[in-house]
Amino acid sequence: MAHLIEQMAYVGQTPWHDLGNQLPPKQPLEVWAREAGMDWTIRETPVRFMAEQAGALGSIMTFEDQKVLYRSDTKAPLSVVSNRYQVVQPKAVLEFYRDLSEVSGFELETAGVLKAGKKFWALARTGKESNLKGNDTVKGYILLATSCDGSLATTATPTTIRVVCNNTLSIALNGASNAVRVPHSTTFDPQAVKKQLGIAVSSWDGFMYRLKTLTERKVKSHEAMNYFLRVMCQPDAQVEVQGLANERALKKVQELYDGRGRGSELTSAKGTAWGLLNAVTEFVDHERRARNQEYRLDSAWFGQGSGLKQRALDAAMQLAS
Repeated sequence: MAHLIEQMAYVGQTPWHDLGNQLPPKQPLEVWAREAGMDWTIRETPVRFMAEQAGALGSIMTFEDQKVLYRSDTKAPLSVVSNRYQVVQPKAVLEFYRDLSEVSGFELETAGVLKAGKKFWALARTGKESNLKGNDTVKGYILLATSCDGSLATTATPTTIRVVCNNTLSIALNGASNAVRVPHSTTFDPQAVKKQLGIAVSSWDGFMYRLKTLTERKVKSHEAMNYFLRVMCQPDAQVEVQGLANERALKKVQELYDGRGRGSELTSAKGTAWGLLNAVTEFVDHERRARNQEYRLDSAWFGQGSGLKQRALDAAMQLAS
């Protein structure tokens, strides 16, 4: 089955290398579901198998402890999971934002599916934003994502996007993400998650204060190289593999920092710890090798790329402390 990230929907600036269907602002959730490729449901059926029988077709048996999840539209299989697995439907991810949009002024900005429907997400702007030096704007978002193959708990996390280059960075304080994670062994309760997120969203001002300290921290050339070595070349960083691949990655982030990165010449970024951080986030979000854009986005938000960005943030904050 073809990858479905091409069916993602968005408003405003085109994200992720021109993928997706552009929508006018403030569209109904039903339009979002259709244009983001999320207007289907996850269905389930027991796991069945054919028991061999000499000289006959055999008997159809049921494995009672597990079930198959499949798409309602294409009937394509998604995963085999335990009977205890609690499914979160694609439209439920969009519905999470209905009252936030109608009452709290949130606006959906992107939504879509990954890995042929095994993961799906929606991202909404909270209305929170801050201007750093030189018109460098950072906006606040809430990302809700889940999976139907056990690869990702239903996760709601505050996220920032640097407008000049669409780089993403999860809000984290003291090295700990403010994400709310609901394992698929329990029922997803949207209102409970929103209540928990209320605390996380209130962390915006503190987080932005920390980012502003990065714009004040001037960096010498040897500090920049030490930073990139520390972030990119730790044994568990998994930038590419090792050796020459790491050298190419180091060269690329250095180039992004030295002026080739989007927004790298702004006062906030040029020669600062904020510029170091954004060189890494731009590398992860837009430059790092990936099989395709779908895998790049998946890594940047949920996988190795997300961990690399967290490492970069932690190291930058240590520089500024």
